[in-house]
Amino acid sequence: MPGPSFLATDTGRRIAYHALAGASPGVVFLGGFKSDMDGTKALWLEEWARARGRAFLRFDYSGHGQSSGAFTDGCIGDWAADARAAVAALTEGPQILVGSSMGGWIALLLARACPERVAGLVTVAAAPAFNEDAMWAGFDAATRREIMEAGVVHLPSEYGEPLPITRRLIEDGREQLVLRAPLDLPVPVRFLQGTADPDVDRSVAERLLDHATGPDMRLTLVKGADHRFSTPDCLGLIGAALDEVSARAGA
Repeated sequence: MPGPSFLATDTGRRIAYHALAGASPGVVFLGGFKSDMDGTKALWLEEWARARGRAFLRFDYSGHGQSSGAFTDGCIGDWAADARAAVAALTEGPQILVGSSMGGWIALLLARACPERVAGLVTVAAAPAFNEDAMWAGFDAATRREIMEAGVVHLPSEYGEPLPITRRLIEDGREQLVLRAPLDLPVPVRFLQGTADPDVDRSVAERLLDHATGPDMRLTLVKGADHRFSTPDCLGLIGAALDEVSARAGA
């Protein structure tokens, strides 16, 4: 596989990406927390787009994958800024955003910040406010004290090495919340959520559906699906949601 191209942003970060030229609206994949653009969903979606002659973009946030920076220096605001810079510089016209986990949160931030560049949304186990509602709310007093005094705490992860959770991630995340204020999504939106997801409870998806407003919004719960949402059936559901959003967005 050819190596990535790189985008130099106004913030001085160097963002690694792969892009396909094709028809509009293009599709942009927004990955999850500490994941990269070479994961199963990103590569499957690239083939989905290639087969349909559609424009497609996948990239690594700063501190992720092959992009510049240290993961522990970043936060939701930084990664949303990376995504906005990539969409602005590397795509043309409104895009359909596919956000996985944290990427779902970032997709919602982009839809709020630059609605003119968003033609539709598909989220997979969207995790808005995971740092506040899932992490901070669940920390005991000792863990909260450690993160505030040391600036970082390392949490065990079933996906590999322990996850470093920084004070900056927690504090910046409180400035990026999308479920505490009106959230209007005037485009086709499809939320996908597994019922066996140990990281994002189905109640998060239901809360998001209840909170957001828009004329064309649906939630699909998949019994037994986990957070990865990467089985052939789950990938097929992502593709079906994209086909539906694309048709409704006028692709």
